[in-house]
Amino acid sequence: MLAQARTNWVILKTCLEERFVYRADFAFATLVRFLPIVTQIFLWGAIYAGAATKDTSDGATTLNSYTYHQMIAYYLLVMLARAFSSMPGLAGGIARDVRDGTVKKYLTQPIDMLGYLFWHRIAHKLVYYVIAAGPFALVFYLCRDYFPIGLDAATLVALVLSLLMGFLIGFLIESLIGLISFWFLEVSSLLFIFNMLNYFLSGHMIPLDWLGDVGQWVEFLPFRFLAYVPAAIALGKPGYALGAGLERMLLIETAWIVGLLVLNRITFARGVRRYGAFGG
Repeated sequence: MLAQARTNWVILKTCLEERFVYRADFAFATLVRFLPIVTQIFLWGAIYAGAATKDTSDGATTLNSYTYHQMIAYYLLVMLARAFSSMPGLAGGIARDVRDGTVKKYLTQPIDMLGYLFWHRIAHKLVYYVIAAGPFALVFYLCRDYFPIGLDAATLVALVLSLLMGFLIGFLIESLIGLISFWFLEVSSLLFIFNMLNYFLSGHMIPLDWLGDVGQWVEFLPFRFLAYVPAAIALGKPGYALGAGLERMLLIETAWIVGLLVLNRITFARGVRRYGAFGG
């Protein structure tokens, strides 16, 4: 176990050093990703300006029980959740390694492929958080009046847990899609379909409670844990408060993590058995 921990530390350290080699490019790409936040704020402002429903006590315009301030708070929290759960390039990278034979290095060396990719992704996220912490803090500070007043310690812990588990679910889903390349060398079409469904069913595009009866079916899928659940916890939505269903929600999320992990291991083991590579 000590040797495995030492190996994981070396992998994490090496991947961090690799990320910092091109730190200027990485920082620029990270900061550019904040531009859609500004456009979304103006977009929702225009949508609410054209809405006619005003049913709150202060006369604020609402859409499906969300005021403009609540919608902006929801969107910013979703962006925070997506910073944890999004895994750009993971599935495509696995497929590329299988296609060009690079995956052989994980089969001939005492390094677990999924473990290596996990720590590599942690390194990526750590560097991203260091760079993005400033812009995130600035945006949340400027929009501080849009959020509920404070969070109790227990709810804050539940929020952090949901973000960390969202990272695990995002990693396991993307890696599973990549592992399908042992059977289908090109997974770009499958990845496109996944990203499209993920954008909608995770609550990234609109809150899942806007879907009505369709939202009941979404509850059986893992997508909501990638974006909607952390935002719902922070905003205190019905069913996402302590003692009102939050504990059950976190248990379901834990079950999805265990199930996806087992499925990843089975898929990798069977994929390796059918994998064939030639040359040096």
